[in-house]
Amino acid sequence: MNFSKALLLLSVLALTACAAEPPALGPDGKPLPQLYKISASDTSRITFGILDSVNALRAAGGVGALALSPELNAAAATHSRDMAVQNRPWHFGSDGSSPLDRGQRAGYAGRVLGENISETYETETETLSAWMAVPDTRDVVLNPAARDLGFAWYQEPSGKIWWTLVTGG
Repeated sequence: MNFSKALLLLSVLALTACAAEPPALGPDGKPLPQLYKISASDTSRITFGILDSVNALRAAGGVGALALSPELNAAAATHSRDMAVQNRPWHFGSDGSSPLDRGQRAGYAGRVLGENISETYETETETLSAWMAVPDTRDVVLNPAARDLGFAWYQEPSGKIWWTLVTGG
């Protein structure tokens, strides 16, 4: 019987060791953010995940799906890196370029319709959710005239991420 009790105790201790620790809480009582590190192998998952999420939101809003545009992706990537260099989230490049200029430079044949940007430590899903919570940035995602999507980011060594979403039609 002692062997059974010892075995039971060891089992309980083993299961206790496997239990996840509760997240650390900040002064506001909310969990402290965890570093979201993006690796090169995450690129396709993130890009196509955003495309799927945006298209699901657009379908729910009664507007057509977007196609991924390599040119708009390139324009978004250029702007994400440029915002990091400037250390400020804004729609103008360090050379004074606008989203329209960057789309043209990247060879996009259509018209750039909108651009959403973010400077954050949040994931792409959290960032898209934040954009959907604000009328101006939600309108970029749900613009019925949009047909194409570009999405990219630049992550600093500190973990800060500069996200850019561009729509065109």
